[in-house]
Amino acid sequence: MHKILTAIIVDDEPTARAILLTHLRQIPLVDVLGDFKDAIEALTFLKNQSVDVVFLDINMPEVTGLSLGKLVHNDVKIVFTTAHREYAVEGFELQAVDYLLKPISFDRLLQAVYKCLGETVKTEPVSLSIEKEEQNDFVFIRADRKMIKVEFNQIIYVESLSDYIKIHTQTETLTTRETISNFEAKLPVKEFLRIHRSFIVAASGIKAYTNEHVELEEKSLPISRSYKEAVLDVLSKYE
Repeated sequence: MHKILTAIIVDDEPTARAILLTHLRQIPLVDVLGDFKDAIEALTFLKNQSVDVVFLDINMPEVTGLSLGKLVHNDVKIVFTTAHREYAVEGFELQAVDYLLKPISFDRLLQAVYKCLGETVKTEPVSLSIEKEEQNDFVFIRADRKMIKVEFNQIIYVESLSDYIKIHTQTETLTTRETISNFEAKLPVKEFLRIHRSFIVAASGIKAYTNEHVELEEKSLPISRSYKEAVLDVLSKYE
C-alpha cells in the first residue's frame, strides 16, 4: 500500500493555486492540508504542522520560493512550480525532488508525486534539462468580443491590472481578462523577463537598465525587489 503524502501549496497567484489543487485532488496519494498565497503564511502553518511535500512557486513577493525552500526542514520534500526555467539549477541545488514548469499538466504532476514516493510512473518522459514543448510564435487572446492574434515579436511589454492585463505591442494596446502569470506561462522564456508583479518586458526592447528600472523606447518600468536578482542576472549575461 502506498503512503499518503501530506502536502501544502504555496503560490501568490490564485489561479495557479486553484489549478494545482484541482490536479492534486485527483491523486489519492496526496492529502492537501492547505494552500497559501505567500511564504509567511506557509511558514506560520509549518511551525505547527508537519507535511511531507511543499509544492512551491519561486517568484513570490517579499520572500521568494527559493528562500522559503532554504527554511523548511530537511525532511520536507520540495517540488518547485514556476514559469521560469532559469531557476532550475538553483532549485536542484536545494535538492528539490522535482521542478515543474507552468502550465503544469496532470501527467507531469503525477510524475512528481511518484518521485516524492521514491518511485517512477510511466507517463511522459522526465527531463532534467527542463525543456518545454515547442512553442508557436504567437497566441490568440480575447479582446473586443473576438479572438485576436498577438505575435510575440510584436510585444513590447505586458502590464497587470489585477484580473486583466494590457498587452502593449508595436502597433496597439490590447486588454484581456487574464492574470499576468497565466499569460507569462505562454511566452517564450528566453525572450521575455518578468521584472515586477505587474510587468513583463520583451528583452529585445530594453534600451538601457539600472538596478531599479528598465528603459524601453518610450517607457521606463520599475524592477521590483523580489525580481531584481533574477533580472540583473539575466541581463548581465549580455554584457
